[in-house]
Amino acid sequence: MALTATARAAENPRRRALRRRRLLGALFALPALILLGALVVYPVVYSVGRSLFDASGDRFVGGANYVEMFQDPATLKAVRNSAIWVVVAPVLLTGLGLVLAVLTEKVRWATAFKLVLFLPMAVSFLAAGIIFRLTYEQDPDRGVLNAAIVGVHDAIVDPSPYPTARAREGKGLSGSPGEGYTTAGVRPGSDTVLPFVGVAPEAVPPRAVPARPPETAADSLSGAVYLDFTPGAGGRQGLIDPKERGLPGVTVEVLRAGTVVASAKTGDDGSFRFAGLADDTYALRVPASNFAAGYPGVDWLGPTLITPAIIGAYLWVWTGFSMVLIGAGLAAIPRDTLEAARVDGATEGQIFRKLTVPLLAPVLTVVFVTLVINVMKVFDLVYIIAPGPVQEEADVLATRMWLVSFGGGNDQGLGSALSVLLLVLVVPAMILNIRRFRKGEA
Repeated sequence: MALTATARAAENPRRRALRRRRLLGALFALPALILLGALVVYPVVYSVGRSLFDASGDRFVGGANYVEMFQDPATLKAVRNSAIWVVVAPVLLTGLGLVLAVLTEKVRWATAFKLVLFLPMAVSFLAAGIIFRLTYEQDPDRGVLNAAIVGVHDAIVDPSPYPTARAREGKGLSGSPGEGYTTAGVRPGSDTVLPFVGVAPEAVPPRAVPARPPETAADSLSGAVYLDFTPGAGGRQGLIDPKERGLPGVTVEVLRAGTVVASAKTGDDGSFRFAGLADDTYALRVPASNFAAGYPGVDWLGPTLITPAIIGAYLWVWTGFSMVLIGAGLAAIPRDTLEAARVDGATEGQIFRKLTVPLLAPVLTVVFVTLVINVMKVFDLVYIIAPGPVQEEADVLATRMWLVSFGGGNDQGLGSALSVLLLVLVVPAMILNIRRFRKGEA
């Protein structure tokens, strides 16, 4: 009995010390718990409650907001776009990160290469959105991407020389830029002047010289295509004046009974000549190919490509993150395992498929799930890059929630329902990620 009392007396101080430690730990954790409750728990509970009321917050409507959410075409479009993001972006980022992490092990300047790829992570989404909004501009003079595309296109396909030109009205040419211009009947031995306007002086090629028609001959048709505009005013419409320049490179065709029998391009002075023609009645035509609008580039910010374009901007920002994380996992793989496979005659492709990828599976899963959580919450890039007219085509759940609540919709009941939906979709991925981290620690 004396021993038992002594043991109890010794145990009481230990219990008091343990109780004191727990109390001290709770006191240290209390500020964090208060912040967690104020910044996370309270907003979640309030949003769930607010989603059960109407737009004004005065009338209880139960699940009406959730029903409306799945009946609203704009919201369904946002759900569809969010699904595209979840399927496409994490898969591409994980794949790109894996490939780049493996490749950087084989390049000499691996550290510099990783640094360059990781730099976009230092750029805010706001700045990245502005950068790509300008990059995707359709005007090649402003959009870098379309400037490159138009440059390559024009190097392969000759652009039309005078997309803005139109014939001087009432001066012998009938038609339109879309269908071409045609003269009345002409016979060999005559020359015809074809006056055009609508071409800015700086758009006339530098090689252009003052216009003059070639000399006529009995068996030929000749003439000149020129800019019927005299700098400094003056001049006579439909007649070549001394200061008026020819339009070089214009295609002119000769038609007989509606069939093209000859074709030529104008010279530096805008002149053309068709020799060896039989004595008959012909018509001259300046085809529409001379006035076709230039290649405008790709409409990246249009309704069709806006979501892929924004995903491209997201890839630019997050590829470095994926590569660095997977690279860290790759560095932890035992090298003797890979060397043993090489000694046994395995190719690099077989090593990648059958060793590297399976050994990296835990890291790849963590990266993938983290990116899934991140893309579900993407907001900045979508809101900044998408122009107003196509904003609805690019909306995801986060942007739709903001627009409905604060961006003009002023329906915080429906907006709260959207926030609850977003939470319900994100929480399972977060739980999966936490479990993966705990398994890794174990």
